Amino acid sequence: MNRDQLTADVMARLRETEAILDGHFILTSGKHSNRYIQCAKLLSHTGHAGWAGATLAEAMPDFNLVVSPAMGGIIIGHEVAKAKGTPFFFTERVEGKMTLRRGFSLPTGAKVAVVEDVVTSGGSLVEVVELLQGAGVEVTATASIVDRSGGRRPDFGAPFTSLIELDVQVWDPSDCPLCADGSEAVKPGSRGLK
Repeated sequence: MNRDQLTADVMARLRETEAILDGHFILTSGKHSNRYIQCAKLLSHTGHAGWAGATLAEAMPDFNLVVSPAMGGIIIGHEVAKAKGTPFFFTERVEGKMTLRRGFSLPTGAKVAVVEDVVTSGGSLVEVVELLQGAGVEVTATASIVDRSGGRRPDFGAPFTSLIELDVQVWDPSDCPLCADGSEAVKPGSRGLK
């Protein structure tokens, strides 16, 4: 499947599952946007989740372990690992810092893929990559279903793969035309979960 076909397929799946939300949103960065990508809606359909995981796994450089940041990366990371037949771990924030818990122990010689659902600023992927590199593990691939960074994502230190790139309008709150029109912004997502 070429890139245009893949983009059309992913967009159709996002729309079918109502994973693209239009409105007025506050992003994790604090900036405002007219669109929010809620991959949890896509991934709640096991057929779509399996397809996305297998498609990403096939497109990524070699790896033998997948690690994802909780919450958004857990399902897609698991599906990528399942498609490749590798173990899957996830990180959690403890007092604001990414960490491995739950008895996960990084094997010597692991070639790790770090997988997320959506990349906007890339902050969560960077945190996980730094955690793994600090533990002496080689990160060989990074990936997400959706890249909505607009080309502003950081260098993760390993090749990055996404199923789709979406250009989404983002504004500082002081410059937000939706706020100027009197629209109230909402904050979806999971970053504030306790």
